[in-house]
Amino acid sequence: MSDSKFTAPAIQELLDSELSERSLIPSLQEKILAIRNSLRPGQQQMADWQSGPLAISAVPGAGKSTGMAAAAAIAIARQYERSSSRRQLVVVTFTRSAAANIKAKIRKFLRDDLSLPQTGFFVYTLHGLALNIANRHSDLSGLQLENVILITPTQSHRFIRTAVEQWIANHPDVYLRLLEGHQFDGEETERLRRQSVLRTEVLPELANTVIHEAKSSGISPELLREWSKQTTDEYAILSVAAGLYEQYQKLMRSRDFIDYDDMILAALRVLENDSARQIEQNQIFAVFEDEAQDSSPLQTQLLEILASNGEYQRENSSLLTLNSSLNTDAIHRVSTHSPLNLVRVGDPNQAINSTFTPADPIYFRQFCEECDRIERLATMDRAGRSTRIIIEAANFALKWINNQWLATTKTNNKQQIPGNRQGPFRLQTIRPVEAGDPQANANPAPVGRGLELYTPRDIHHTVELLSQRVIELFGEDPTKNSAAILVRENRQGRWLAEALTPLCKEHKITLYDVGERDRRSHVPQEILALLQFCDRPHSPDYLKAALEALVQRQLIPTQDLNALVSLPEEFLYPGPLATPQPETVQKAARLCRNLLRARLELPLYQLISFLALTLNYDQAELATADKLTERVNQQIAGNSSMGGMLSALSEIVSSERFEPVETEDSEERYTRRGQLTIITMHKAKGLDWDYVFLPFLHENLIPGRFWVPPQSQFLGDFTLSEVARAQIRATLHEESIIPDVSQAWEVAKNLKTSEEYRLLYVAMTRAKLLLWMSAAQKAPFTWSKPDNLQEQAPCPVFPALKRQFPECVVNLAAMSKQV
Repeated sequence: MSDSKFTAPAIQELLDSELSERSLIPSLQEKILAIRNSLRPGQQQMADWQSGPLAISAVPGAGKSTGMAAAAAIAIARQYERSSSRRQLVVVTFTRSAAANIKAKIRKFLRDDLSLPQTGFFVYTLHGLALNIANRHSDLSGLQLENVILITPTQSHRFIRTAVEQWIANHPDVYLRLLEGHQFDGEETERLRRQSVLRTEVLPELANTVIHEAKSSGISPELLREWSKQTTDEYAILSVAAGLYEQYQKLMRSRDFIDYDDMILAALRVLENDSARQIEQNQIFAVFEDEAQDSSPLQTQLLEILASNGEYQRENSSLLTLNSSLNTDAIHRVSTHSPLNLVRVGDPNQAINSTFTPADPIYFRQFCEECDRIERLATMDRAGRSTRIIIEAANFALKWINNQWLATTKTNNKQQIPGNRQGPFRLQTIRPVEAGDPQANANPAPVGRGLELYTPRDIHHTVELLSQRVIELFGEDPTKNSAAILVRENRQGRWLAEALTPLCKEHKITLYDVGERDRRSHVPQEILALLQFCDRPHSPDYLKAALEALVQRQLIPTQDLNALVSLPEEFLYPGPLATPQPETVQKAARLCRNLLRARLELPLYQLISFLALTLNYDQAELATADKLTERVNQQIAGNSSMGGMLSALSEIVSSERFEPVETEDSEERYTRRGQLTIITMHKAKGLDWDYVFLPFLHENLIPGRFWVPPQSQFLGDFTLSEVARAQIRATLHEESIIPDVSQAWEVAKNLKTSEEYRLLYVAMTRAKLLLWMSAAQKAPFTWSKPDNLQEQAPCPVFPALKRQFPECVVNLAAMSKQV
């Protein structure tokens, strides 16, 4: 009998069994469908994207980052299926921490849900993407990264100050006109005062504002001068700004420095080259942009070129013509046949950076309108983050503010703004999620009333009421929930932290003051303090600064430092006849002597790293110290000495906002359970907590007003910098004429009012279970003097909320009786 008669059925059974097992394994399409079905309708529209342009307008709490990560993973999976090419998806977001967060989510979808390699995509910040392109084509970009230094200019930066002095020397007549202002009797004391104001405040602020606005839009000093000819103001503000900008650019080039705008410009220089552009485009199959409302014009251009799928036509080269007028007609206008593989996700109603950065939500609004015309606009309006009463309050605030804005516009007989582009909000309503939503505990039940509105007597009464509510909320299980106090200014946060620290210690509640503890600008300051001590250990001032840093880091016990520094030699090297030092003093002296020994034994380039370890820095602080070391070593190349290092560090500390290195868990530190976080409203964007407290809601801060400092009022009832900003934006927005000074000042005030109201909206929508809001009857006029209390009007939205939600107004008289 042949063996084949026995083996054939066995083989068939084996094949049948194998096929049966395979049928149980879901196909890639089934896995994609499973992810899609786990999303909300707005998120599903993003996941369904396969090509072309798509705009997603998302309300707060709609799951924007989760939806984008899912859509990105699905797009990568489809690319695996349809093509053997190695084209990548590029995902761009606003901050490094957001980039790290979305990268982790995409990887999780690829690994856990799709069983695919965690490749096929890159996640960048916009500036990181630009720098990557510029670095790959350094011959075209003009950036030799080993030879240049990145700075974050401020109005106190030495380049800005030097540019001001050089401009004054080159334009004495124009400077004299500024000095005279509206009235000037020639009195010498007043002349000196005005000179100081112009040199240290007005002109540096004008330079800093215009440089950012102009460079981020590809505008040259020459073009600013051309625009200036269309204006009639007595100071020729745009011409002055052009001269300051020109001097700044010369200084930057002569010293091999670049700023963040130079990165975008360098990348665009690369993409002007046909060959380089094709190389870059052929590596990318699509671009996904998060936080699109915060993009500037050149950033938008960069992404649109890269997303053109290799089909960018040479006739659109005017798009890339730098240092000329921004030709918005040359930017890709989306159409049903557009080669633009670009998904942009954002919320114009959360645009809160446009009055101090070049970001402008008008460009994302335009993109949304263009996509809407071809039915490529998706709206993510279902949000599961907050309880329903908080959603109702946020929606009411948005509509009330817009109605007030329109009423004011009509009252002032102003032309209505087309498409509400310059109004505070895009009309978009947050809606609760539907039944069966995939998010766990979506639109949770409120704690207490969900919305609580208080009118305390003053700011001290505010702290009492807030403290009482915090104790109640954290009482049963402090580790169960998260809470945050959102403030408009860091000074409010510092004052609150001092007031709440004893209470939090008593009730074992962790208090985290982000403004004080999470700004890593302390790294350069602390390193400088220790290095100055190492250089001059017998200086009482330097010794005290070093000891204060060590106390702050809890490396030595708190003690009377003035007694220690009065005799530095005796403290550091006590003689045999000296009075024995207490243990606390001995510990401090030993640590200081170790620092001095390291100064003698270590090479100069290792000192900062050693000091960072000595200060017991955490991972992010160590990374920031490494970045600082690299920066200082670049600046002292060719002059490697302690004096050079101290000079470079002093310059960074005194005139620059040194950017810290962010870690992936930075957001987690702000939202830990069992923690009461004090954080600014700006910093809170993108985060959420179970309980959110919004104290000090007063009209002088939200919406606030443009205030001309008394010392510069000799120039007029406006500031040069804000007038220049409004004139530049009017031109970029393709308005028919450049507004005069009075019109530009009104536009600037409207921009600020709109943004402050959007900031309040962002703050309100951070809360999940309880939103606590208050406006005290008495508050400081300025928080630099918190004890100077006076009657303060509430933010206009606050009384409107009290009228709309009377059941949420807390009766303080009844509370006091209960107590």
